[in-house]
Amino acid sequence: MNDKTVLKSGLNLSNKALKKDNQAFCGTGGVSETNRKHGFVPAFQDTDTGEVYISCHKDGKVSAVHILEGLPEKVIAKRDDEDNICEVKASIIPGFVKNEQFYTREQAAEQVNSEA
Repeated sequence: MNDKTVLKSGLNLSNKALKKDNQAFCGTGGVSETNRKHGFVPAFQDTDTGEVYISCHKDGKVSAVHILEGLPEKVIAKRDDEDNICEVKASIIPGFVKNEQFYTREQAAEQVNSEA
């Protein structure tokens, strides 16, 4: 892990944590805005099971950025009073999918850097 790693194992992923993570990777291939043109799609991985979930809206439409609302119920840890997802279980990490392979933010940043 490097100094860009924001989300740590054991912490539940939340919208606030996603925003902080995006800020830490701003200007690198670790964010959708930068890596989209390299074929990366925002996704999440459950490090307990290895399952990967493409970032989607509630209606199932693929999102251009990381959002929690399309994740399956089995990974949701907390909802607010309006039934919005506040947190997902601690084993969920944000990253990207390219060519059916999951990349962490760090790996995506390295890949984009190597393609430049």
